[in-house]
Amino acid sequence: MSGVALDSVAAVSGDTALRDTIRQRVEAAGTSFYWAMRLLPAERRDGMYAVYAFCREVDDIADDWPAAERGAGLAAWRDEIEAVYAGAPRLLVGRALVGPVERFRLRKSDFHDVIDGMEMDAAADIRAPDLATLDLYCARVAGAVGHLSVHVFGDGSAAAHRVADSLGRALQLTNILRDLDEDARRGRLYLPRELLDRHGIRSDEPIAALRHPALPAVCRDVAALALDHFAAAETAIGRCSRRAMRPAALMGAFYRSMLDALVESGWRDPAARVSLSKGRKLWLVLRHGLL
Repeated sequence: MSGVALDSVAAVSGDTALRDTIRQRVEAAGTSFYWAMRLLPAERRDGMYAVYAFCREVDDIADDWPAAERGAGLAAWRDEIEAVYAGAPRLLVGRALVGPVERFRLRKSDFHDVIDGMEMDAAADIRAPDLATLDLYCARVAGAVGHLSVHVFGDGSAAAHRVADSLGRALQLTNILRDLDEDARRGRLYLPRELLDRHGIRSDEPIAALRHPALPAVCRDVAALALDHFAAAETAIGRCSRRAMRPAALMGAFYRSMLDALVESGWRDPAARVSLSKGRKLWLVLRHGLL
């Protein structure tokens, strides 16, 4: 079996070395989530690093492993999650998860939901799913991560879980709108069938869909769905612990700003990468992280 998802824990000795190894993996990934994680106290930050590292492991399997090996790789991670909850993980990232699982009462079902989402990508290239399937995909690959995250943040309330559901969907839809070209080159098209049909795009061939003149209209409709989820998340955050949910508020601000930039771009060139400037990110950190 290929890839690094099954590396042994034997090479890492001591909790400090383990935390440092996981932190270095997260920082090397260059994720925008890094800024939000930096707002957390050290123990909670280490917990989020471990959750993020798990997400990277299973995502890399779904995206980068040979197609014939992906199912087995994800199945191995199902076994590893069971081992984590039994207190006997075999893998480096699994070992890093043991403490956060116990300390923050992370739900096993959420880890399995994330793997379920990755299996949707691994089983076959997703092309023009219906809205219900797309919503299920977003709930698994992003909402479930949100459910894990709010516990690490320190708010396990019903309102916090509503934030996880809404913000997870908003972030994932924004990712889909940002990564149209990258996904198409992988053979994937996450834009929903109903919206493609509404604007006369009948093909589910990714490159053909991206070249269709009605693509911007479809993307605007998807952006409207994301905005509804951002609004619902903002309402739910108002019912949560303000201090605990600062990382969620910052991620919402980052991605809402990204969505605004995408809407402004009009998707005239799906291959043109839209990103936030360092100055814009710093301003958002100051506004949402310190106030």
